Amino acid sequence: MLLKLYEKNNDPNDLQEIVDILNDGGLIIYPTDTMYAIGCHSLKERAIERICRIKNIDPRKNNLSIICYDLSSISEYAKVNNNVFKLMKRNLPGPFTFILNGTNRLPKIFRNRKEVGIRMPDNHIIREIARMLDAPIMTTTLPHEANEDMEYLTDPELIHEKFHELVDLVIDDGIGETEPSTIVDCTGDDPEILRQGKGWLEES
Repeated sequence: MLLKLYEKNNDPNDLQEIVDILNDGGLIIYPTDTMYAIGCHSLKERAIERICRIKNIDPRKNNLSIICYDLSSISEYAKVNNNVFKLMKRNLPGPFTFILNGTNRLPKIFRNRKEVGIRMPDNHIIREIARMLDAPIMTTTLPHEANEDMEYLTDPELIHEKFHELVDLVIDDGIGETEPSTIVDCTGDDPEILRQGKGWLEES
């Protein structure tokens, strides 16, 4: 199913339908402030395993990321000291993935890796869904071949054409972007940029 949504004034029934899909263990493709992404309810391990099969990744070896609604919800699922909190407060919502040490609130599939990526995109649609879900959304970029036409990663109608048999819903928020988030490792003493993407980190 392809569902058109907007930054504001969406039908609450449409948003609730998405939340119901996630609560039932379904998969959705949705906009962020960078690229379109695929995700599920982050506390439902079977849904996470479905995404890992689609992406052909091993959750025990690959970092997994979650979208949180706000800074207070981040601290439930990741260990955040004062310096990291201030750093995130300066830069979120925004196009960053912060790598943090996870807490035991995350399912076992995350705890095998100890770290978790935290996203809080500057996109009202997916953050509102996370707020209504009252849980983080496990998130990852869409699978693609190295030589694949980028339109299949940015155009929601083409995304739906390619992935509709693998997911339960594709959200149409218009043409997406091609640049990924900036990854910042905050598990050590000082933050380290592992990948420079769309976001430029403001450290002070």
